[in-house]
Amino acid sequence: MKIISLVTRGWIIIELLIFFCITFANSYYIDGEFEPRSGPSVTYKYDRIDEVKKECGFVLGSASVLKPDDNRMYSIKEGLSFMNGDWWQELDGAQLMPFDDRDVSKSSSNLQSPLKLVSFWVTDVDRAHQSWKSVSVSGVLQIGMTLERLFGQKPYEKSPHFDIWPSHSQLSVSFQGIYAESEENGGERVMCLLGTTMLPSRQSDSADPWEWVKESGYTNQPPLLQDDQILLVLHYPKTFTLTNRAIRGRMKSLNQKSNLKYFNEVHISSWLGGSANYEFNSKKIVSEACEPYPYEDQLMGGGIDIYKGLDFCSILERFTHGEAITVVPNWRCNGTDDFCSKLGPFVSDKEIEATDGAFKDVKLALQDVRCEKGTLQDNAGFTGVSAVFRAVPPFENQFTAAQRTGLNNMTLSAEGIWKSSSGQLCMVGCRGLVDAEGHGCDTRICLYVPLSFSIKQRSIIMGTFSSINEGTRSYFPLSFEKLVQPAEMWDQYTASHPYYKYSKIDSAVPDPFLNSHPLRTDIQMGILSLGPLFGRYWSLQNGSTTDKETPYHAKAEYTEKQLLLNVSAQLRLTGKPYSNFSLLFVEGLYDPLVGKMYLIGCRDVRASWKVLFESMDLEAGLDCLVEVVVSYPPTTSRWLYNPTARISISSQRNEDDPLYFSPIKLQTLPVMYRKQREDILSRRGVEGILRILTLSVAIACILSQLFYIRDNVDLVPYISLVMLGVQALGYSLPLITGAEALFKKMSSESYESSSYDLEKSQWIHVIDYTVKLLVLVAFSVTLRLCQKVWKSRIRLLSRTPLEPRRVPSDKRVLFTTLTIHVIGYVIVLIIHSLKTSQKPLQTEKFIDSTGNSHTLREWETELEEYVGLVQDFFLLPQVIGNLMWQIHCKPLRKLYFVGITVVRLLPHIYDYIRSPIPNPYFSEEYEFVNPRLDFYSNFGDIAIPVTAVFLAVIVYVQQKWDYEKLSQTLILGQHKLLPVGSRVYERLPSKSFEAELTSGVDENSTHEKEHADEE
Repeated sequence: MKIISLVTRGWIIIELLIFFCITFANSYYIDGEFEPRSGPSVTYKYDRIDEVKKECGFVLGSASVLKPDDNRMYSIKEGLSFMNGDWWQELDGAQLMPFDDRDVSKSSSNLQSPLKLVSFWVTDVDRAHQSWKSVSVSGVLQIGMTLERLFGQKPYEKSPHFDIWPSHSQLSVSFQGIYAESEENGGERVMCLLGTTMLPSRQSDSADPWEWVKESGYTNQPPLLQDDQILLVLHYPKTFTLTNRAIRGRMKSLNQKSNLKYFNEVHISSWLGGSANYEFNSKKIVSEACEPYPYEDQLMGGGIDIYKGLDFCSILERFTHGEAITVVPNWRCNGTDDFCSKLGPFVSDKEIEATDGAFKDVKLALQDVRCEKGTLQDNAGFTGVSAVFRAVPPFENQFTAAQRTGLNNMTLSAEGIWKSSSGQLCMVGCRGLVDAEGHGCDTRICLYVPLSFSIKQRSIIMGTFSSINEGTRSYFPLSFEKLVQPAEMWDQYTASHPYYKYSKIDSAVPDPFLNSHPLRTDIQMGILSLGPLFGRYWSLQNGSTTDKETPYHAKAEYTEKQLLLNVSAQLRLTGKPYSNFSLLFVEGLYDPLVGKMYLIGCRDVRASWKVLFESMDLEAGLDCLVEVVVSYPPTTSRWLYNPTARISISSQRNEDDPLYFSPIKLQTLPVMYRKQREDILSRRGVEGILRILTLSVAIACILSQLFYIRDNVDLVPYISLVMLGVQALGYSLPLITGAEALFKKMSSESYESSSYDLEKSQWIHVIDYTVKLLVLVAFSVTLRLCQKVWKSRIRLLSRTPLEPRRVPSDKRVLFTTLTIHVIGYVIVLIIHSLKTSQKPLQTEKFIDSTGNSHTLREWETELEEYVGLVQDFFLLPQVIGNLMWQIHCKPLRKLYFVGITVVRLLPHIYDYIRSPIPNPYFSEEYEFVNPRLDFYSNFGDIAIPVTAVFLAVIVYVQQKWDYEKLSQTLILGQHKLLPVGSRVYERLPSKSFEAELTSGVDENSTHEKEHADEE
């Protein structure tokens, strides 16, 4: 029984789990599709049907009987929703909502106006409340003003409300009403609905009805009024055609004008979505613009080869979907300012008018492209094309513009034909909202997809807007283009063999390149063609010409058969200094032997149409009097060349020409070729060997000093402990922190991961361990030398306890040395801050090759640099001590102080002759020196060695000549530069002299004791 009970309980648990899973799945299954609900389930109550019939009587009066249609419910819900349409009101009277533009008004240069967008969703179609002429429907509308977003997310319809924050206002309204159909206006579908929402409250006793917007905290609790007297009427065309594309609507208040809830009538405009089938039945209107076909415009006879393949529509949609189309200035216009500065058939707003006919940053968006193949009476094939052209002002976001669906004076609804015989797409354009007769369809549009490119023709899409009525045209023909990108050269388009025509090769003359130090900017250079090879197409058809992968150890070999190559490219600069110089089309010669391009450039000038017209030497509206030289780093120079590319851009115009610009010199960040990975490996190895050699030399020099003082014990006290301490500090830092001190290197352990070759190089690890061992040895022998000096001074002090001043002391030497270095460090900070025009305490963040973020304070960086400088000037304490102690001996061996000086100077000499950055990808890794530090700049590489050598010369002179001879020699006029000699530090008798005064018995014991003390 227990087993049966357990089994029964198990089945109950399983059934409960299945029930919950099904319930959970159903909660995500809505209207035949899986999607999460935006809120709790909604029950639609059509409790205002009587009110709807009363207010919508004019719709029901003209409605026709609905024909039986099983798909009507689906078509209403999916086909009649729209998003991001336009709305507007009359300026005088009660406005619908406020808008907080205080953030916008702070910038006087920002002329952007808020977008007035509206979206509508049909949320329910009720079968229960269906009559012969109407069907009950529910919906939700979101309307607002914004600078920053779209209205693409459906709000929760059971809690309509108003929201406002800086640069954005939005109102959601819930509706219920009826759907009907009518034969008026060529057949249309109509929805008439009553809405409920929370309207923003106006202040009737104030000159500004939205005065509460200026108060702080208004976004949390805006004053609202509940209103259910809102009428919305939407008209949809039954057939989707050129002249019947628009959704028209109006929303008005049913309240009295004296009521605070009243607002002026709102007009709504949009177009049918992608689910509607477009009908190409506007042949008569199209023929007015395109007969005879092809229309002979200014581009037909320009010597440009045009695409005539079968995939025109696919190519057109691929190159224009979500992409910006550039508007070309009217550089050939000769007329009045109103005529030449007008944006073709579009009505310009204040943003476009501010460009003065240059149309800078004015774009076009091509939306809702539809194609249909057809056959003419002579069995000739053609393709019908429909689309919407939208003009985008400079400050409007391109993505936002591409999602808008409102029809206004900035849009052209277009339809036309394309034939493979000519490659021309000829269309008629209708601005804004037009009637069924096509009044307002007075624009001719000619569009092409070129196959031939040149320095003056870089457009993959090009075309013009012109007036059909040539006699009464009110604007100059407006040209537009979509610039080609090398990465786009693939699929059906490249199958038609696009090519490049060189025309400026003879003008590309080699010219010397000058060094420069420009401000940082972003540079993008894309190669369009190289010789006969164009875009990406050549790599598929000319596999034999591609550069095959070669091992890293393969050497580049050049033969006499290699000649100069023709090359074309696009150079793009970003940054405020290049606002009118952002894009250059270049072509010329490339010399692979020297790695230089000598180019002629054409730039798209954005100036007033008057300036462009007066510049008679423009070519296709471009300024082609530009010289460009691009210098690439060599691939074979290893470390002795800076691995950066340099670009020189200069104008060939006179300085008084309005299109003249000052020469531009640019230098890129380090560039690394694939084969140069070998250099990282070999360079690290060679530098590691140099570190081993220099450490070995340093150890040998220290050992020679130890042997020297063994035979000259009386000289030991006159060796500066501060000098030895500086050296010991330099050797101890690597042992404590793991960071090189002798050879400047920032701490990081990711160097081995910078290239997979380094991971396989075990000998690199052997070199690293050898260096660490030598550093330990150098530190040990330096400490031994310090011990010798310290004990010798204690011994001297024990012999003359009543005269401690006669024993050399480093207290004053340490104080003087610290004072000099503190003053020097402050001077370095001041010079660096003046040099970089930055505050001395600035904080800088950088990310190393492991992806870790580090924070560097500038004073810490300079202090780290200055510690290295203190080690370079290690002889400074000895020079100061020699002067204070007034020595008459040679405490330092020449091999010691000269050898250590050479070891300290070797990194500066190496840095001066080699390229500054060994590994461009991980530039924080420096084996020998860190070139980013000021002390390893070109000036530091010269000044520091000279100063160090000067200190070594001073020590040599001090030891060669005693103090008295120096004081007598260094005389300026009648004054001595050195004070008169003192007997305070007169050398004490040596141990050999003392030994002679002792007895023979004590002599042996004294020697043994002193020998033990020395040990």
